[in-house]
Amino acid sequence: MIDFQSVLTAINEAASNEKERGEIADYIPELAKVDVNNFGIHLIDSQQNDYAAGDSNELFSIQSISKVLTLSMALSLIGENVWERVDVEPSGDPFNHLSLLELENGIPRNPLINPGAIVIADILVSQLENPKEDFLTYVKNIANDNTINYDETVALSEKKTGFRNFAAANLLKSYGNLNNEVDVVLDFYFHQCSLAMNCAQLTHIFYVFMNHGKCRRNKSYLTLSQVKRINAIMLTCGFYDEAGEFAFEVGLPGKSGVGGGIVALLPNKFCVATWSPGLNAKGNSKLGMLALEKLTTDTELSIF
Repeated sequence: MIDFQSVLTAINEAASNEKERGEIADYIPELAKVDVNNFGIHLIDSQQNDYAAGDSNELFSIQSISKVLTLSMALSLIGENVWERVDVEPSGDPFNHLSLLELENGIPRNPLINPGAIVIADILVSQLENPKEDFLTYVKNIANDNTINYDETVALSEKKTGFRNFAAANLLKSYGNLNNEVDVVLDFYFHQCSLAMNCAQLTHIFYVFMNHGKCRRNKSYLTLSQVKRINAIMLTCGFYDEAGEFAFEVGLPGKSGVGGGIVALLPNKFCVATWSPGLNAKGNSKLGMLALEKLTTDTELSIF
């Protein structure tokens, strides 16, 4: 039996000695205020045992990690109809590039790049009576945690600086792939990205993707087929144009965010989240990537 606590402690020690910590995502002013020296890691296993090290209880902005949660909610609401409006192929481009969107007539390459996530946001705005409140309730229920909330300061910061997202949304609208008003959809999108969580809360939510669509209370949120598809998309598209590298080095489905968080999972075994706000050149947490590579190397646990 693997001693996960010893593994996480060793990972935290290695992270604390790392000199090159990456760069903060300063293009979102509120994120620029975070200390680059933070590092946390939390793991939950299939028996719901929790293990942690470092700053694992510090709240941070989950940013693009939220795209997996909006996708799961959209799938639970309209099922396979989601794929009529967004594709499932890796983009090979940074998360905020727009060139493919024009080449492919307004159909985003996958739901985990910004244009794809904006389409998913549009679906939820159409389907939900109170989109922001209903999505937040969905997240709280999966995690069984009523303390989770939006960071309104981050949401406003993103609204003031999200020019590329406004461009993407207007381009989607021009191709008929956005049914609601751009401002309404982006207000929802900026809020979903502003969700504040810690590593423990992230693992408790993403447990559902490790556990056949069932949360820690054994309530079913997704079908086996839907979980399979979401995990596949995380593996192939969860790290933008570094997805291949993550699969090669770490070997787990996962998702990153420019707030420095990464969450990854091994079906039926464990779910793990790391947080280190310094990013590499591709926009993924530099220490988080190294930590998860060490985790799967030291434990010899991956999907491969």
